[in-house]
This record gives sequence, C-alpha cells and structure tokens, in this order.
Amino acid sequence: MAENNEFIREVDEEYRRERILTIWRRYSGVIIALAVLLVVGVAGWRYWQTQQQAAAEAASVRFDAANRLARDGKPEEADKAFTALEQDGTAGYRLLSRFRAASETAKADPAKAATAYDSLAGDTSLGDGLRDLARLRAALIRMDGPNPDPALANLQSLAAGSPYRHTAREMLGLAALKKGEYEEASRWFDQIVADPDTPRSLRERIEVYAAIVAGGPVTQTEAKPEPAAPPPPITR
Repeated sequence: MAENNEFIREVDEEYRRERILTIWRRYSGVIIALAVLLVVGVAGWRYWQTQQQAAAEAASVRFDAANRLARDGKPEEADKAFTALEQDGTAGYRLLSRFRAASETAKADPAKAATAYDSLAGDTSLGDGLRDLARLRAALIRMDGPNPDPALANLQSLAAGSPYRHTAREMLGLAALKKGEYEEASRWFDQIVADPDTPRSLRERIEVYAAIVAGGPVTQTEAKPEPAAPPPPITR
C-alpha cells in the first residue's frame, strides 16, 4: 500500500512539472514582459518620487527667499518672486505663493489684493477651508473701503458656520459698534460667547466689547454758558 502511495505521489509531481513546463513554453514571453514592466514601473516610480522631492526642496528655498525679500521691505521684488513660484513651483508652493502674493499686494494696492483673494475663493480645485479663508481675507480688506456692504455680506455668510466664523462674528460686531448699532453688535458678540469652540483669547476680548456695549452710546450735552459777571461800579 505504501509503494502505491509513493507511486501516485511521483506521478502527481511529474504531472505538475509537465503542466508548469507547458505553461512556461506557452506564456514565457508574457511572463518575462510582465516582470520587466514591473521592474521598470518600480524604477520609474522611485525616479518620480526623487524628482518630486528635489522640486519641492527647490521650491521651498525659493519661497523662503521671497519671504525674506518681503521682510526686508522689498515688496516689488517679493511679488515677482511669488509670481514666479505661482507659475513653475510645485502644487503646494504655488498655492502658498498665491496667498502670500495677495498679502503683499494688499500693502500697496488693497483693491488688487482683494481681487486676487476673490480668484482664490472662486478656485474650485481648492478645499472649502482655503476658499473660505480667501473670502475672509477679501472681506477684511474691503471693510475699510468706500463700499463695505458686500464685505459685510460675505462675513455674514462666513459667520453662519465656517471654520472662520469666530473672526467673521468679531468683525461684524465691531463694524456694528463703529456705526453705533449697539443691539446688532451685542447680537454678534452673544453668538461668540455661546459658541463652545470660541478661542480663549477671543472670549477675553469679548469682555471688553461687552463693557462698551453695556455703556451704550455716549451722549454729549452742550454746556450752558455761565452768566457774565456784572460790571464793576463806576467810581467818580
């Protein structure tokens, strides 16, 4: 019985070898081609990773250089450097450069900077958080302009529930306070207090704002002139 089992096992092994040889003869070219493609693919992937890392490092150096120009009081040169990165930098640094270029432009040309932020806010390739940040920056610039109403409308939209709602509510409250609309200011400040995610530093500022609101508008009373003193008696 043991001899029969051994014989059957040898036959099975021989059959497997024959099957493997048959498959190899038929598909050896395909197998070799797939193996070569796998090796080339892995090598190409590694090369692409190396190139991307080198490009990112080069973009990082250029971005730091542009920041130094901005810090050194050379806005025009900084703007050119950021603009160049927007054109040929890696994806992450192109985006950072767009925001930084708009920030630098705001120092000399607020209207142009607000338009640049509008472009970022309308870029559907960006995430919602970055687009909201651009909308906030544009609104903050326009608040000091001749027509702040569109900016206030954008801030109200952001105050409804965006990640930047705290800043938007604070700015809306301060704008109302500036116009003497104390009830409107109080409404925005109350929303900040009621939000459990409000940063501690903002809560501390709200205490100051609340005190101003509680004081209400300052009314000035016109001082009445004191009666003139009678003239001294005339002596002869």
